[in-house]
Amino acid sequence: MAETMNSLLRLLEFDGESLKAALKDFTVADLSDGWYELEEAQALNIFLALDQGTRGELIAELPTADQQKLVAALSIQATRDLLEVMDPDDLVDLIQSVSPEVRSEVIGHLSDEARKEAEFLLRFDDDDAAGLMTTRYAAIRSGITASQALHFLRRAPEDLETIYYVFVVDSLQRLTGVVTLRKILITADNVKIADIMERNVISVRDDTDQEETAKVLEDHDLIALPVVDRWNRLLGIVTFDDMIDVIREEQSEDIYRMGAIGGEAEDYMESSVRRLIWRRLPWLVLLLLAGTITTNVMAGYEYLIARFAFLALFIPVITQTGGNSGTQSSTLMIRGLATGDLHFDLIGKAFIKELATGVAIGIATGIVIFFRSVLLPPGVTPIEALVVSVSLATVVLFATLMGCLVPFFIDRFGGDPAVAAGPLMSTLIDVTGLTVYFGIAKLLLT
Repeated sequence: MAETMNSLLRLLEFDGESLKAALKDFTVADLSDGWYELEEAQALNIFLALDQGTRGELIAELPTADQQKLVAALSIQATRDLLEVMDPDDLVDLIQSVSPEVRSEVIGHLSDEARKEAEFLLRFDDDDAAGLMTTRYAAIRSGITASQALHFLRRAPEDLETIYYVFVVDSLQRLTGVVTLRKILITADNVKIADIMERNVISVRDDTDQEETAKVLEDHDLIALPVVDRWNRLLGIVTFDDMIDVIREEQSEDIYRMGAIGGEAEDYMESSVRRLIWRRLPWLVLLLLAGTITTNVMAGYEYLIARFAFLALFIPVITQTGGNSGTQSSTLMIRGLATGDLHFDLIGKAFIKELATGVAIGIATGIVIFFRSVLLPPGVTPIEALVVSVSLATVVLFATLMGCLVPFFIDRFGGDPAVAAGPLMSTLIDVTGLTVYFGIAKLLLT
């Protein structure tokens, strides 16, 4: 990528026509990946040297801040030309992401047809299926023949998102079937679409969450997914390329939550310092306050620590190993819940598997810490090592079961199970693990 952008920067020394010719060798991915290296004036020069179609594709891939700068720098005619070539769903994403001032300017530059299309899509929540769809799809009636369908498709606009799926609607725009272009091509000319279409159409409602929409598209290996309203009227289609962005966004949000970072997924370089502080500080303060409970636990067993000083030496081992085992278990549960492999009805089976796993891992780690404690510094007595060993085995088992159950219950009550991993899980296990540790020590030593 660095070499690509170095080549691009060298091209800025050429005149306009040479730059336009040279830019034909660069893909939209090449340009968007290295765009952050360009200064504002350089970025504008390169953008203006691109053909209209490439401009529309490129601006849809750029961060919001760069989109706003480009729109603000373009002339009225250049802005209107740019917006006219953008796909409706990309255009709506642009309108939704920019500031209110730029938004009104963008809408003001649209043609009447493009404005109506954009306003229709803007009615829907951008996190729902309808907020991701495009209205540029191929639709026909069931009563026409395969020959008539092919004639219609040949005259269809070039900007249709896809014609591999041809959707069948009735006079009220209700979705009644779907047929692939391949099926139409291999069908005799006089055969009606009603005889070859698939009537059991996989679709989603307009208010279906984007994550669920992506899952439906992925589960059924579809290229495009129709979006319908409550009366089954076809509103638009969601395509696989749009879902890739959704999947990436949802995964980023899950990773943020696992790291105790709030807010929606966004590019790091787009986030201001103030934004980064606001997204991270609340969780840290919450975890800090939760973590201070360990102080109360240790204070309750202060007499035990004073009498058996070796217990304090192994506190980090107990909390760290317990936290790691709990995080491992919760990560597996969270991933299974996210992919649909797990659901609440399977909590019993998952619990049994994690119980067996936790027992085995607990025994193994307990044996390891026993011999390590006796044979290596600081060197404790066998009975002291046994206390640590039994405590660690118990904490590992407890943490494994907690890591299994907590994500299920969070998901059951409508929360995001991803919050049950990382710092949150470690903090919970620190508190409960120390309680178990000192409880067992008290039982065996006094």
